[in-house]
Amino acid sequence: MTDVQAFARGCFQRTETDRVGVELEFLVFDAETPSRQVPIARIADALPPLPGGSRVTFEPGGQLELATPPLPLSQAVAGLVSDLDAVRLSLSGAGLVLGGFALDPFRPPRRQLRLPRYDAMAAFLGVPYGRLMMCSTASIQVNLDFGANPRVRWDRAHLLGPVLVAAFANSPRDGWMSGRQAVWHHLDRTRTAPVAMGGDPVEEWAGYLLDARLMLVRNRAGDGAAGCRVVLDGSPYREFARVAGRPPTDEDLAYHATTLFPPVRPRGWMETRYLDAQALDDWPVCVAVVHALVTDDRAGDVALDAAWPVRGAWARAARFGLAEPHLRRTAETCFRAAVEALPRLGAEPWLVDRVGRFAARHIEPGRSPALDLETCV
Repeated sequence: MTDVQAFARGCFQRTETDRVGVELEFLVFDAETPSRQVPIARIADALPPLPGGSRVTFEPGGQLELATPPLPLSQAVAGLVSDLDAVRLSLSGAGLVLGGFALDPFRPPRRQLRLPRYDAMAAFLGVPYGRLMMCSTASIQVNLDFGANPRVRWDRAHLLGPVLVAAFANSPRDGWMSGRQAVWHHLDRTRTAPVAMGGDPVEEWAGYLLDARLMLVRNRAGDGAAGCRVVLDGSPYREFARVAGRPPTDEDLAYHATTLFPPVRPRGWMETRYLDAQALDDWPVCVAVVHALVTDDRAGDVALDAAWPVRGAWARAARFGLAEPHLRRTAETCFRAAVEALPRLGAEPWLVDRVGRFAARHIEPGRSPALDLETCV
């Protein structure tokens, strides 16, 4: 039998470090014909050795992902900058370009990877939104250490989420500034809604794990994902034994947790999963601002005071972005706090300057990045 409380407790690890890990997803396009699907093999064949050591993976629709190991802020950003420069140059030579936005505006969703996990996910999440999420979206994920007080950083990442969604909304679709967030909003809410706030994070995460619907069960304990069946009757994880005909194992629970996609997810570190992919030179701004506001106590306190009136406004942030006056004013305060904090956190001057220039271009005039895309895609 599994101990859900013990598993949940292990997801909130205290640390003495303030490392950051970054996962960048990119839609990849044929430079001459953007509406053409690009096979994963063509992308993989064009990739160079990566000087910064990023890990390369692919998402189900062929999205390219570059992921750093956990490192201090400046090292993580510098390594990924060098890797992305190398990737862009090599892909250009192969007639390919990276998209600097978070939702494919040119091509219908088409899945390329046929792994059992993705087969189960496609059947469970359905159409059109499951297919769109798997094949047509791209994000920036910023992973952070929990520090000495996991609850403080957990709360900050959640309470600041709507403001950051608005600030970095970069996927205009059907009246939403973040069409990518709209896609997630229409998926199974037992696994995509934010985790409850206000109590013990361990208890709240344990409850989320138990209440989230089962996506699949393995036929026998120890089977891989290939030996599984999709669960479509809405049963939550707490009914695993009835559905599977056997008690759940620790491995079953751990796998179930990987099928849950709340905006912030604990895994021993903290994943912030709510940021749209950005223009190719702007992704460091996302990383720097999230890191500063969540890990620096002075910046975090200022940001939280400003963000309290818009806490929980996830849908409003995704729909209106910085055109919503309260979100714009809050974003201004948050970016000022981040710019002040970054030198304390060891950020290079060029990165501080880039955050300031992003704020001048987008935050101060109340123009989410999506507005620039509406005129060019």
